[in-house]
Amino acid sequence: MAMGTRKNRQRQEQLWVAHAEMATGPGHPFYKRLNELLDGEKFDEFCERECAQFYAENNGRPSLTPGTYFRLLLVGYFEGIDSERGIAWRVADSLGLRQYLGIGLDEGTPDHSTISRTRRLIDVDTHRKVFFWVLGLLADRGLVKGKTVGIDGTTLEANAAMRSIVRRDNGASYEEFLKGLAKGSGIQTPTREDLARLDRKRKKKGANDEWVHPQDADARITKMKDGRTHLAHKAEHAVDLETGALLALPMQPTHRGPKATQPETLGQAGENVADLITREVAAPKPSVNLEGK
Repeated sequence: MAMGTRKNRQRQEQLWVAHAEMATGPGHPFYKRLNELLDGEKFDEFCERECAQFYAENNGRPSLTPGTYFRLLLVGYFEGIDSERGIAWRVADSLGLRQYLGIGLDEGTPDHSTISRTRRLIDVDTHRKVFFWVLGLLADRGLVKGKTVGIDGTTLEANAAMRSIVRRDNGASYEEFLKGLAKGSGIQTPTREDLARLDRKRKKKGANDEWVHPQDADARITKMKDGRTHLAHKAEHAVDLETGALLALPMQPTHRGPKATQPETLGQAGENVADLITREVAAPKPSVNLEGK
């Protein structure tokens, strides 16, 4: 077999390519099985019904359908991708994920801004409904036992910039606040150097009880593990230790410690399991633990 060289492989792409000659992939067995399960349970119909209120008939840019959006979130969860840019890149790079999402080779994959706009469009309650729908599907398959629960948490950088924070008391920006301090100290027309020098001398300048982000009031000023300071959230997840199923995934303020937040997370997991029990109580052999032990 002749080796050839990479240089000899370089060529100008053809202007027209027959559809039958386009590259295809076999598809990932996991995602193929997942799609079969979701299609069989009418996942897309459920999502479209719950999200109908957020879509207009003929307004705006081409939409990302609800079923596709939530499938993208599943890609992020299963592959450990915690950013919309990362999810968008992964999908654009994979023929198997195109098949999973139902995106043809002649179509563009969703970019990160479309995923982000759709996430902001659909409210938190609807996300919770979809989460509980999936939880019910797991319970139907016997994957929710509800006997032993483990809780863990992680800090996630918020989609909000520190430079946009404002004062809680009067809504002033950080720069406006510094200018007020400068004038109070006798500098009537402070320069950027004056403001920077004044800021360096301040202590506890990132107090969460004084500052808030106007578009993400739940985010808190937090020192990350790498030493940087960002606005962030704390995601806690309650896991069924017998099966690995997620029972609850609440967002908690980062300034509250585990002793304060974990009882709340455990309580939410208990409520979700109780709702599943109510849903299954009429079943001849409920798969969720009814005794609460």
